[in-house]
Amino acid sequence: MPSPNQRISEYVLEERLGGGTFGEVWRARHHVWSDQRVAIKIPTDPSYIRNLQREGAALHGLEHPNIVQAKGFDPYADPPYLVMEYIPGTSLRPIIERKSLTPDAAVAIMTQILHGLAYAHKHGIVHRDIKPENILIHERAAQDGYSAPGVVKVTDFGLGKAVNISLGESIAYSTSVGGEQAKQIAGTVDYMAPEQRSGDQVDERADLYACGVLLYEMITGQRPAGTEVPSDLNKKCPKRLDEAFRRSYARLEKRFASAEEFLNCLALAGPPPLPPPAITQVRPAVPGPDAGASLCPSCRNPVAASDQFCMHCGVQLAEWVLRCPRCGAFPGPADRFCILCGTAVGPPQGVA
Repeated sequence: MPSPNQRISEYVLEERLGGGTFGEVWRARHHVWSDQRVAIKIPTDPSYIRNLQREGAALHGLEHPNIVQAKGFDPYADPPYLVMEYIPGTSLRPIIERKSLTPDAAVAIMTQILHGLAYAHKHGIVHRDIKPENILIHERAAQDGYSAPGVVKVTDFGLGKAVNISLGESIAYSTSVGGEQAKQIAGTVDYMAPEQRSGDQVDERADLYACGVLLYEMITGQRPAGTEVPSDLNKKCPKRLDEAFRRSYARLEKRFASAEEFLNCLALAGPPPLPPPAITQVRPAVPGPDAGASLCPSCRNPVAASDQFCMHCGVQLAEWVLRCPRCGAFPGPADRFCILCGTAVGPPQGVA
């Protein structure tokens, strides 16, 4: 069994980060450059070595800011090992369990996951085990936010590029890192696409199904069941995100065809445009020392006293804005008729 201060290649083991029946992950430092940290995966059961070989082969050549990078690999050493980029932070699991993610944060995280998967898929690699434990969140996210480049990393490609992996093998592999095996087994099955559960051949769409489950879980704090969509459980979730969930958590023929399609749908489901001003009354514009120009309170550019909106930044300047009830145009504050359609637009009652 691995132990602290044990030498693995160029590195010295420091702290066990996680482990289970088949393997362990350790933080390690370079034996000379002590400030250089890596994560090392070490199998503790001979049957796990094949999975380590798969992961090392899958990660070879994958260099993307949203994928944990391989730095060294020797499946024939004693003990065998895979050296990976060390990500200070946490997996996505405890963040979901705290139910602290907003829908916007969930979209930001999923966007980075999908960018990483799109790159892997283009290189012929299907992950096959997407779940919160295999998504790492860098500690920088606490300060820079989940949209900051590279703060979200996909890891654990042990099932990547494998063929004819059975359901039993997938479940066994999922218990290789972390405790509470029964809980992990149930969780892994929940993220599996139907064709993966039945033992059929899978393609990149299996990863997109798992991402749909993950998106739902980030927004609602629980995994999907029945026909409920994210906005049914989280009233703060824009209904536009329901479509992204439906098209990922779907039968194979109705699912997103690629990670890029999923990304495009998330982009369309971004923050809604600002609504038009609801106030349709009239008032003189921003007050100034005289009847001439004044300064926009937002961008500080000069505006005329009669302007209702700043021509530079678009901020509303008038307390009440006159709007034509027929065509929606914005007449001037002193106008009595719309200059576009001629509709009468006098000042409202009670307003001088």
